[in-house]
Amino acid sequence: VQLQASGGGPVQTGGSLRLSCAASGRSFSNLVMGWFRQAPRKERELIASITWSAGTTWYADSVKGRFTIFRDNRANMMYLQLNRMTPEDTAVYYCAAARRGNNWKDPDWGQGTLVTVSS
Repeated sequence: VQLQASGGGPVQTGGSLRLSCAASGRSFSNLVMGWFRQAPRKERELIASITWSAGTTWYADSVKGRFTIFRDNRANMMYLQLNRMTPEDTAVYYCAAARRGNNWKDPDWGQGTLVTVSS
C-alpha cells in the first residue's frame, strides 16, 4: 500500500487541524490503518487506528475525546481530525497500514507531516 500524508502545519493551543492520508495499491479490505506520531526525543507511538472494512476505531488515552479518525472508502482516504490541541501534540505524524490482526507487523508508512502547536 502506498500512503501519502498531508495537512500538517502550525496551530495555536486549543486549535484544530485535519490530517489526510491518501492510499493506493492493493485491496484494503483486510487492513487496519492508523496514525502514529513521533515527538522530539520520543519513540513513535500509535495514537489512532481504524479497520478499513468495518470502520472500528481505537484511540490512545492521550488523544481520546480530542482526535477523531475516519475514512472515506470510496476515495481511499483516511483522516485524523485534531481538536483542542496542546503543545504536547507537537510531533511528526505518520499514516500507516498493516494487515488486520497482526499487531502492526511490517506496516506500510506514509511520509511524515509535521504538526507544531504553540502555546
